[in-house]
Amino acid sequence: MTTASKITLARIFMIPVLMFTLYMSGGEGGMWMRISLAVFVIASLTDFVDGQIARKCNQVSDFGKFLDPLADKLLTIAVLTIFCEWGWLPAWALMIVLTREFAVTGLRLVAVGKGTVIAAAWSGKIKTASTMIGLSALMIFTHNTVLFWLVTAVILLTTIYSGVEYFVKNWKCLWQ
Repeated sequence: MTTASKITLARIFMIPVLMFTLYMSGGEGGMWMRISLAVFVIASLTDFVDGQIARKCNQVSDFGKFLDPLADKLLTIAVLTIFCEWGWLPAWALMIVLTREFAVTGLRLVAVGKGTVIAAAWSGKIKTASTMIGLSALMIFTHNTVLFWLVTAVILLTTIYSGVEYFVKNWKCLWQ
């Protein structure tokens, strides 16, 4: 197993720790929320680090191509789900995010079955980065209603845009 893949696995193993610390915070500021923020930021940064190592050290692998986006999805969806439970994010917004993730994953599976690999698009990378930054901001400013709606809007706009882009660019995969 490559170093890059080990870093990606570490991100996945941080998710239960993050969920525990978020639950301990109860959605309030304080020590547990600061710990949650630290765990989330470290986990988010591993997304950048594992990609850099994979490319720089020639460690790009099929396992890594599968695991890295899965780790990103699990990390952000875990936090979004807790925020939804706390009333920080409407359930319909979470459903839009989940629908996009399942749809793009399904499209990629169909494409692979036909011998085509759909590479990660820049819009997907921007969606992931803006989601991670937005969720971090919500952990810092826990009771800012305007920020909650602004972050929700950014997450939804980048999610919808990137999802539409994947389907527009790869529509032919569904009809071949």
